[in-house]
Amino acid sequence: METRKVQLSGGTTYTISLPKSWAQEHSIEAGSTLRLYPNGDGSLLVETQTDRSVEQRTTTVDISTDSDHAIRQRIRAFHAVGFDEVTLLDRAGHSSEQRSVVEESLTGLSGFEMLEAGDTRTRLTNLIDADNVDVRKSTLRLRLVVLGMHRDAVTAVLNDDETLAKRVIDREREADKLFAMVTRHFRRALTDLQEVEKLESSRDELFEYYYISRQFERIADHAEKISQFTLDSEVTIPTDIREEIEALASRSRHIIDTAADVILANGDFEGALDALTARDKLQTESGDLDKQLYTHEDPAEAYVVGLILDSLRRTAEYGANIAEIGIEQVARNSENAT
Repeated sequence: METRKVQLSGGTTYTISLPKSWAQEHSIEAGSTLRLYPNGDGSLLVETQTDRSVEQRTTTVDISTDSDHAIRQRIRAFHAVGFDEVTLLDRAGHSSEQRSVVEESLTGLSGFEMLEAGDTRTRLTNLIDADNVDVRKSTLRLRLVVLGMHRDAVTAVLNDDETLAKRVIDREREADKLFAMVTRHFRRALTDLQEVEKLESSRDELFEYYYISRQFERIADHAEKISQFTLDSEVTIPTDIREEIEALASRSRHIIDTAADVILANGDFEGALDALTARDKLQTESGDLDKQLYTHEDPAEAYVVGLILDSLRRTAEYGANIAEIGIEQVARNSENAT
């Protein structure tokens, strides 16, 4: 760390000198333009006029030997880390199957579109700028989608409703798409000061939105898992414990709601503690119900119910994760309140 004394120039302007070694390293000389980002915490970020991230946001990758799975993973990764343009190269020529994989991958990513589809090159580009993104609203939307999926998944498996179960499974793509968008802009904000400015959220806030969105995405996975049981004709749920399962599921969603309110709806410290206490109680009671299955007369039924109870416990645990990050947010904000 270096220190500099503030000078008064011309009677109206405060100036400080730049470290010579840093200026030379970044080719800064008299007349160069720098970007200044004042923050509410008293810090001032200085960035050279040259955007060092531009080169990193455009890439060309050879996918000629990639499997379909590898292509999907590449596209998702490029979207997640914030690339603006990606060229997929296959000098032998893109097959129709390969192109279908690319198109299918893009349906799950907000903003990424196929700009050019040549014989050997496929160019993907991002069409959504951070100016048009509200990460908080996207997180709120993800919460609604996930809680709806979870509620419908439990209803479907308890009532053997295959139509509802398929609807839940279809909605997982929507949840993944919302999470992918939150991830993309959070990752870009880590290295791009302009991204933070456009999103109008601090990096602390963006991390919190990303973190709880990650928990929501995991809950969506469990909703999809529960729905899959409905599509198995051999799966049955014992009638005498359906009400208990439904009650536990409802309580697990309430934990999510209570915890998420701390971050997304200006909830308080007590709300987060209530969510943690409710998690502990649910874990104990679901564990007791799980033990009753040891003597259940149908091992297949006991196995499936055990898996459903495990998903409910995990859902409650994800809610506890959200509550813990909510407590950290309350602690962070308390500094500004004093």
